[in-house]
Amino acid sequence: MSTAILTGQPVPGSSIEGDLRSLGFDVRVASDAADAETLLAQVPGDQRVAVVDARFVGHPHALRLGLTDPRFPLAAISGAVTAQPAGRQALTRAMARESSAGGGTTVAVDSLADRIVTALDAENAGVHHPELGSLVAAVPADPQARNEARQAVADVDDEAVRLKSAVKSRDGFFTTHFISPYSRYIARWCARRGLTPNQVTTASLLTALIAAGSAATGTRAGFIAAGVLLIASFVLDCVDGQIARYSLQYSTLGAWLDATFDRAKEYAYYAGLALGAARGGDDVWALALGAMILQTCRHVVDFSFNEANHDATANTSPTAALSDKLDSVGWTVWIRRMIVLPIGERWAMIAILTAATTPRITFYALLIGCAFAATYTTAGRVLRSLTRKAERTDRAAQALADLADTGPLAEAIARLLPGRSRAVAPFSAAVGAVMVVLGAWAWGPSWWVVLMAGAYVLLSAEAVEGALKGALDWLIPPFFRAAEYCTVLVLAAKADVNGALPAAFGLVAAVAYHHYDTVYRIRGNAGASPAWLVRAIGGHEGRTLLVTVLAAALTASQFTVALTALAVAVALLVLVESIRFWVSSGAPAVHDEGEPA
Repeated sequence: MSTAILTGQPVPGSSIEGDLRSLGFDVRVASDAADAETLLAQVPGDQRVAVVDARFVGHPHALRLGLTDPRFPLAAISGAVTAQPAGRQALTRAMARESSAGGGTTVAVDSLADRIVTALDAENAGVHHPELGSLVAAVPADPQARNEARQAVADVDDEAVRLKSAVKSRDGFFTTHFISPYSRYIARWCARRGLTPNQVTTASLLTALIAAGSAATGTRAGFIAAGVLLIASFVLDCVDGQIARYSLQYSTLGAWLDATFDRAKEYAYYAGLALGAARGGDDVWALALGAMILQTCRHVVDFSFNEANHDATANTSPTAALSDKLDSVGWTVWIRRMIVLPIGERWAMIAILTAATTPRITFYALLIGCAFAATYTTAGRVLRSLTRKAERTDRAAQALADLADTGPLAEAIARLLPGRSRAVAPFSAAVGAVMVVLGAWAWGPSWWVVLMAGAYVLLSAEAVEGALKGALDWLIPPFFRAAEYCTVLVLAAKADVNGALPAAFGLVAAVAYHHYDTVYRIRGNAGASPAWLVRAIGGHEGRTLLVTVLAAALTASQFTVALTALAVAVALLVLVESIRFWVSSGAPAVHDEGEPA
């Protein structure tokens, strides 16, 4: 149970107590600041507590935004401030100062809650101030001002604002215009019946898995059903986030489910299409694996670039200025969002092509579209990086090092290397990636490829021997991903035996899950995957070297079995650790509001 302490002069006919109780607060009334301090001390330290002025006038949803969002230790709106356990100490200190000062801080209205917020802001306590838009939150100074505030409340439809705010502020064209206009009402229906975002997320996953199973039948009816179910899964995928925003049901577990299930759904669907094509005599496993690799590498480009630059200083460039200028022209915004093929457009394209054409055509279109989008976004980010004068922080460098997923081999070699200019780091990573992938393509399973993999290990070590603060160092993790995944793809294809490519698909999927898990740990400020896990699964360079050795030393059928065993081992390790962390850890409650994936 959360506790709200009402302070100030009570107002006859005010609905504030009822509004607070409807939000789950146990309401206690303080006669003065000293009494409020006493009541605050009586609230258990593991509970949320709020201090609210009894004269507050505003929308219930303004109170909900200000007092119940689980993502922020401290939050405030006019006339109200709240603290979760992590922010309790700061609130107690501010309350004690205001109580002893007797209201010395000057504000427009003599409100204890507002004085506390002023004190917290003065010490940079990290108070979250939600954007209220047209919602009203005020502590009127006199009866006239109170009447005006009440009229302002009556003039704005609280529920309409709440429903509108349930939709992501920045999303793709297809999602914005074809899904969100009705999915928000589904979200409200679900929220009013007690359904949680996690339940809807799970329903979305199950729907996508059924879609994959339908595609795997290889029949026209199955393909049509798969396309319809994939769109239904995407609608539910939008609904889960809208429920979270509508009712502020953010959670650590929900962040993990929302972050990982999208990839699981999409890649399971690729596998379903490949199985369906095989039933019709068409082997498209290489295309399915290629689509998964391309999409994963696209995402790691996004993640690496954002992590490298989100807290950089002097972070401006002419390219970024031009991009902002283009965004000010209405129609260019939607064009630019569509050509990067975000999840809405991508899933709509996959669904329509599945229902109307063949898996091979679907994968060809997907590969062409994603390749164009990757080229467009990566080229723009390279230009920004070369033209901006950014100074990256130690935190950014550490995030890139974590995303690199360097194993014990490269780490040991890096400690032995002499320091060199950091300008060559991305070049070393790129050369190593090209060498091992082209070697696999030219020689197939052979000891020459093992030699190329050894060179890749050395160049990878050189790329990460120093802090990753260079202008283009954010390209290093994508180069590593492309090298590892493409080497597995090429060697499995060169094995030319049934089962090799599906086994490779499973291995890349397991490793990609580990990389996505690392990304969302970093995004949630929860740190990267533990060092023991990275070492246990070898790091990117260790796995690449191992796969080349297995391909050279074993027969094609034995290599397939080895890939399968490796995929199972990696999947078990990363899944067990990931589930343990996200279910039981103290990671903060977050909800991804970044780029539409």
